[in-house]
Amino acid sequence: MNSQYKEMLQQAIHSFNTGNFDRANSILNRVIRVDTKNFFALHLLGLIKASQANYREAVDFLGRAARINPKDAHIQYNLAKALSDYGLDKESIPHHKKAVELAPSNPEAWLNYGKSASNMYNYEGALDCYDKALSLKPDYHEAWTNKGVTLHDLKRFDEAIAHYDKALSLKPDYHIASWNKSLSLLLRGDFENGFPLYESRWDLAAVGDLGERFFGKPVWLGGESLRDKTILIYGEQGLGDFIQFCRYVKLVAELGATVILKVPQTLAGLMENLEGVSKLLVKGEELPFFDYECPLLSLPVAFKTNLHTIPNAVGYINLNNHPDKIMEWKARLGLKLKPRVGLVWSGNHHHKNDHNRSLLLREFLPFLSNQFEYISLQKEVREVDKLTLDLNPHILSYASDLNDFLDTAALIDNLDLVISVDTSVAHLSGALGRKTWLLLPYVPDWRWLLDMENSPWYPSMKLFRQPAISDWNSVLHQVKFDLNCGLSIDMP
Repeated sequence: MNSQYKEMLQQAIHSFNTGNFDRANSILNRVIRVDTKNFFALHLLGLIKASQANYREAVDFLGRAARINPKDAHIQYNLAKALSDYGLDKESIPHHKKAVELAPSNPEAWLNYGKSASNMYNYEGALDCYDKALSLKPDYHEAWTNKGVTLHDLKRFDEAIAHYDKALSLKPDYHIASWNKSLSLLLRGDFENGFPLYESRWDLAAVGDLGERFFGKPVWLGGESLRDKTILIYGEQGLGDFIQFCRYVKLVAELGATVILKVPQTLAGLMENLEGVSKLLVKGEELPFFDYECPLLSLPVAFKTNLHTIPNAVGYINLNNHPDKIMEWKARLGLKLKPRVGLVWSGNHHHKNDHNRSLLLREFLPFLSNQFEYISLQKEVREVDKLTLDLNPHILSYASDLNDFLDTAALIDNLDLVISVDTSVAHLSGALGRKTWLLLPYVPDWRWLLDMENSPWYPSMKLFRQPAISDWNSVLHQVKFDLNCGLSIDMP
């Protein structure tokens, strides 16, 4: 460290430690404008950017620091973590490796190495990293939990749950362990224990895309009578979750409640005739009076749902009041010469599990029989898929005409089959009672359970499961075989 910058760097460190990042950033930039190879300043700038979730700049600063001083374990550790946080796990691995080589007794370095290894599907390598972290720090509750997640991904659920329990014995309020334990329980079909524990999601700051909750009224979880009471029910997570769990609204109304259902705009048209709804409230509108509130995904707790009591009426969402919309799409599709199959090959790329659940269209194409007419149900088409669509005009795309989920539902109503990865469109097709083939990764989301070919949530749905991690090829071969066998009218 150049002595002339010692005082400035001490000021920057103090500002960083007290949370005054703007001042620290200003001081450090003055340093590196003159001393471009001051790795200490570059390192601290990288930490500031990482703390602000500006991972692109964090990686730039930390990478520059690492090139100047490649034998600093802290720089390697922070660069590896920033790369991983930026979604560049592959690029992070050499720096994780370097970090543990330089500081083999740092359990945090082994923990983060394990995270990236797991994200790269190197589950055995991840387990080794977590075991190393635990050998150095046996009471490391984060490592017990992360190892549990990797065991879950290997379908070793008993071991995963035991690891979550160990983490909770070390830190009873470690809600991430509770949350992950609930997912393992639910995936195994243990709804009686899984759904109550799933409520731990509200104790977490960053799980999924949990939205607003708490509107100033008691949360109803089944204990109080709703006779002559008004309850606000609202979505908290994704659109697929909303579509799946709105089936409970009818059950709430049957308890004597007046139900206000708060919906995002894109679902408003679809939900306006949902059975049990007294008033539909579009997100952003002023709240009326109500006595209780309940988020949709807490309703299974309220109704003590188990595998045998899932409300699974076929077509609990219907388009009976939208015949004109159905006819509009029938006219747009034109004369029907072949059975029509809707396709969804990718979901929201921001979803934390998107790398497991989504495909590229070009991967799908070789498995599609020419006996059918194919219609893309993708509202958002990724850049990588646009050229494939342009080169395959036999796959019709109406992305610009799908204004909301009512449009998508009316289009699906004109199809004979929907083939989809795990997205909101799959939930929509199942909720409409349409024949749906769902393509699932080796370890699916908890709602699809394990091993079974059918879904207790959607009787019209058939599940195609990866037999091994990342093995989409086997799934698509099975789809091709079933398509070539012909599309039966009563096919599930």
